[in-house]
Amino acid sequence: MFDPREKIALFIDGANLYAASKSLGFDIDYRRLLKTFQGKAYLLRAYYYTALIEDQEYSSIRPLIDWLDYNGYKVVTKPAKEFTDSMGRRKIKGNMDIELAIDAMEQSATVDHLVIFSGDGDFTTLVEALQRKGRKVSVVSTMATQPPMIADDLRRQADHFIDLVTLKAEVGREQAERHQRTAEVVESDFDD
Repeated sequence: MFDPREKIALFIDGANLYAASKSLGFDIDYRRLLKTFQGKAYLLRAYYYTALIEDQEYSSIRPLIDWLDYNGYKVVTKPAKEFTDSMGRRKIKGNMDIELAIDAMEQSATVDHLVIFSGDGDFTTLVEALQRKGRKVSVVSTMATQPPMIADDLRRQADHFIDLVTLKAEVGREQAERHQRTAEVVESDFDD
């Protein structure tokens, strides 16, 4: 599916990838993800898209964003919008589809193969447009959940569909492993 001579770029819909990996029971190890794709072809860029809640003094995603920014990812963020729905519930909206689509179209001038980490059916039109420019497009999401986390139209349109569950051994970190490491760090703090 990947030619080692081709230039590739990764476009990661952060919220979508997070939801897919959580539903499959593992966390993404972003260092391993980068190494995995660097081993498949010439990785030109890796973009990570997420919305941030501005008024929070501390966001749980901030350490990840900072780490990604210093470790080979181009992080694209924007403020999330807060609103109240018709039932009076507080909702947060932070759609990064347009930013991802614009970057993908711009990169299509220099990249041979674009890899989109999202199951969002809104990207079907983007995939079609990239293919009209002669580019290969792979989509990473999952069919292994009920319901599947990838839109059927997007899966069918992509040149290649990569089920996230098949990448688990290469890019995953078990949630239990993370919790174990956290517990060890906390315990070592009390040993002093």
